[in-house]
Amino acid sequence: MTPVEGEVRRRADRLRAEIRRHDHLYHVENRPEISDGAYDKLFRELQAIEAAFPRLITPDSPTRRVGADPLSELPVVQHVVQMLSLDSSEAPEDVRRFDERVRKAVEGPVEYLAEPKLDGSSLELVYVNGVLDRAVTRGNGREGEGVTENARTIPSVPLRLGSPDEPATLGSSESPDAEGGPADGAPPGPAGGSEMPAGAFPIPSLLAIRGEVLMYLSSFEELNRTRVEAGLEPYANPRNAAAGALRQLDSRITRTRPLEFFAYDILHVEWAISGTGEVEAVDTGEVEAFDTDEEAVEALRGWGLRLPDRTRKVADVEEAIAYHAEFARERDDLDYEIDGVVLKLNALAPRAGLGSTSHHPRWAFAFKFAPRQEVTRLERIAVQVGRTGKLTPVALLRPVEVGGVTVSRASLHNREELERKDVREGDLVRIQRAGDVIPQVVERVEGADEVRREPFSFPEQCPRCGEDVEEDGPFIVCVNQFGCPAQLERGIEHFVSRAGLDIEGLGSETVALLVEEGLVRQPADLFDLTPEDLLELEGFAETRSTKLAAAIQAAKKTELARFIYGLGIPEVGATVARVLAAEFRDLPRLREATPERLEEVEGIGPIMSEKITAFFGDDARAASVDAIVSKGFELVPPPERQGGRRDGESVVFSGRLKSLTRSEAKKRVEDRGDRVVSSVSSATGYLVKGEKPGSKAGKAEKLGVTVLDEEAFLKRYPAAED
Repeated sequence: MTPVEGEVRRRADRLRAEIRRHDHLYHVENRPEISDGAYDKLFRELQAIEAAFPRLITPDSPTRRVGADPLSELPVVQHVVQMLSLDSSEAPEDVRRFDERVRKAVEGPVEYLAEPKLDGSSLELVYVNGVLDRAVTRGNGREGEGVTENARTIPSVPLRLGSPDEPATLGSSESPDAEGGPADGAPPGPAGGSEMPAGAFPIPSLLAIRGEVLMYLSSFEELNRTRVEAGLEPYANPRNAAAGALRQLDSRITRTRPLEFFAYDILHVEWAISGTGEVEAVDTGEVEAFDTDEEAVEALRGWGLRLPDRTRKVADVEEAIAYHAEFARERDDLDYEIDGVVLKLNALAPRAGLGSTSHHPRWAFAFKFAPRQEVTRLERIAVQVGRTGKLTPVALLRPVEVGGVTVSRASLHNREELERKDVREGDLVRIQRAGDVIPQVVERVEGADEVRREPFSFPEQCPRCGEDVEEDGPFIVCVNQFGCPAQLERGIEHFVSRAGLDIEGLGSETVALLVEEGLVRQPADLFDLTPEDLLELEGFAETRSTKLAAAIQAAKKTELARFIYGLGIPEVGATVARVLAAEFRDLPRLREATPERLEEVEGIGPIMSEKITAFFGDDARAASVDAIVSKGFELVPPPERQGGRRDGESVVFSGRLKSLTRSEAKKRVEDRGDRVVSSVSSATGYLVKGEKPGSKAGKAEKLGVTVLDEEAFLKRYPAAED
């Protein structure tokens, strides 16, 4: 590097640091120090330097926020740590029950960190050596869409972590080179970085955080105003607008949207320890990364990230309920959407003992607000036929705005629900959005001098295929399982959905066309379609036909879990499908499993096991599955568990152990090659009986399963170092 280039590089470094500081002051702290003109002058100078010396451009340069060339599609990216949902309720008694469960499991005082539950689009940011490496939407929790270039355009997303007043370095006063690595002579990670202020955390070598992307209501309204003036359709609500902007293929469009990012969770962090080169990996959900969540939040603030307003530590559940009430009173005055508050156990060490379900952590709870409600006219009741043949009554409403969203239809669920609410065509009804999302008819509203119409009667024949219907508990069901076009359409839509085979271009309209034209009479027919067949459909030209036919053929190599989910087995969602795929490893083994064998699988109970065996035992269903498999499917099982398969005894726990947490006890079982399951059957190896056991203990004794008390368990499953 020449002396001139070295001087230019130092000037560029100073400009980047100064621009980052002003970005933070303006977008995060809302206290700008310089005028827009002065800021623009700094920015233009940096742009000029980088244009003249392209090799000096760095991955974290503020100029990277401008946007990149459009992508052909968003990549699928695996999360560093699974992004779970939250258990939730609108009822204070449920929050108190959550608190009771936590207090029973945690020794000593319990306090929570409370924060507003922002109503936006969830996003994972991953920083490597302090520089933004990737951004991933939540997706299915295990993997999402890579939206890194879009995230770079959001001003409140730091491109480099560091103190807002003096951005931290990574071992040198020089910036990373154009390829994103450290400058010449700089050690990787925070070990060689500048000193941090007292009490601050160094820059991690790897940091994965979770936050929310949203639009302020005032910004959303201004965006819609400009769209209407330009002759465009306005967006329905801020959340959809934010999610859509985040998933744009052209990041230059994302840059024009008024997006904000708020961080609220550290998912995973790795520290490079100075002098040894060792790495300590910690996960705030399982291991002590910090002593408290409050510390973790302060670390995020110190690294330059924006946090939700009024995050607060609360000493007990009653203080948490008061915090919720405070936000509920002010909800309509806020300039952003929230749908409740979140309570997280503040102490991090006990979280591992509480653990998580496949859906949510047991150490956090979302205390939701009561849904927003409005009154409108129920114009007509229609009937919709689902993939399992259930006839669902649907209320067609006079359009009404509920919490910023126009609602024109809502499910009435089933025959019994319709009779219980006694709503009829022409009635005034109260509408709400459950969780501020799903429209529901709450009740009929009395009208003055109202002459009501007759109660709604379900049709005696299926509205799609004309076959007779029958009652099945609270439901009316079309029994023409394989001859009803509605059931076929809904079944195929489920099979090819994002959680299933994920065939792009095969949406509901195309599926309906394929069925209507007689090209598909069962799911297996999809895989016989040629581009020439598709050309017969309205709206299909050569390119679209070729692309869809190729996508269908490519889907024949797919994950076993996706295939299981796509079959539409009652009670089997995406999470259970992954569990079944991991346990049985191939489809024939799953199809042959008995109810007793299925109940050995963690999370599979008697009802679910019966549904699964009944599905595969049905001759027509079995023939349909055989026909699909015969098209040449390659079903890929999930990776082997570390250490290989464990085919030892199955162990069930019932009651609390004094000396071990449940997760510690489970680890001992798995270290010995056995497996922990949730249900007792005649094939169960052992039941471990702790304090206050439940009904599983009695069932085990009736079935003759060996029961171990805590002492016997510790002898059979000693600690690994013993």
